Amino acid sequence: MSLIDEFLTFKEHSQGLAGATIGKYRQYLERLEAWLGEQDMDFLSADDKALEHFCGLHQHKMGVMPRSRRPLVSAVRGFYAWLSRAGHRQDNPAALLEYPRIGRRLPVGMSLSSSERILMQPDLSTFIGVRDAAMLYVLIGCGIRVSGLVSMNESSLLWMDEDGKERLVIKVREKGGHERLVPAPDETALMVRAYLGHEYLDTVDRYLKDGDQVLWISTNNRLVSPDRYHGEARRMAARTVNAMIDGYGERAGVPKNERHPHAMRHLYGTELAESGVDIMQIQALMGHRSPKTSENYIHLATRTLAKSVDKANPLRKMRTHVSSLARHLESHHAKHPSS
Repeated sequence: MSLIDEFLTFKEHSQGLAGATIGKYRQYLERLEAWLGEQDMDFLSADDKALEHFCGLHQHKMGVMPRSRRPLVSAVRGFYAWLSRAGHRQDNPAALLEYPRIGRRLPVGMSLSSSERILMQPDLSTFIGVRDAAMLYVLIGCGIRVSGLVSMNESSLLWMDEDGKERLVIKVREKGGHERLVPAPDETALMVRAYLGHEYLDTVDRYLKDGDQVLWISTNNRLVSPDRYHGEARRMAARTVNAMIDGYGERAGVPKNERHPHAMRHLYGTELAESGVDIMQIQALMGHRSPKTSENYIHLATRTLAKSVDKANPLRKMRTHVSSLARHLESHHAKHPSS
């Protein structure tokens, strides 16, 4: 077994690293191995200067942006820390390897008006329209990732009684298999009920081996033969959801950079922050590993702050050169908020 295989086996079985991350780590380390070979070195003879050059200047010359170099540096650091612990090396030349400095990248969220336009696109007289609408209501109303959406089974829907009122809570499983519970708004619950109650759904074999049922089903998968088009094979793919949102968005005149599921997730996070939801609650609802990720939405939550500024800033209380124009703009916006 190669050193790369030994390391990745350790990361997968001892530390529970996700399969997708394992694959990326393999690519990074294989690139490093090939580059070291060109320098007449290998993993066991490479020094700190060689690793610094590979992770820095070499990646820059290859056109790799600083943000994309961070996971590569993480893979190299972790690999050499393991080589040292496992006794393959006495030293760790990657111990002082620095991550590239990058600025904060704020997420781009879908606007409320864009969301409204997209939600009105599905044809609710058809099964596909009801299905698509229900998925959109889950994405916008619960802020889950598209991976969490398509992995849902019927057991992911928890219907609870809340003081005589039905409440839908969605069990979400996303990155790394981590699970969380997200209460759904009434609008989402109503659309999900409409989907579950559609007569076409009763004609589809959605059953899995454990007795559960796939929730969001495809209706036309040409890659699967008719005799095998049941159970897991019926599950919608993430790329299909992406294409669905892009299509509806284009038809509704939504900007290209808003026509994707993550923009809906960012809208959800921003609205939570705008409404004063505590950062720890935002972290729990959105499934962030670190509160720092949730802070992005605090930075985006400007409307509430803007209202406070409009009401209390000192210029508002003075007569200035532009006071009358400012009042006119405010009055015009109040009458025509979308203009």
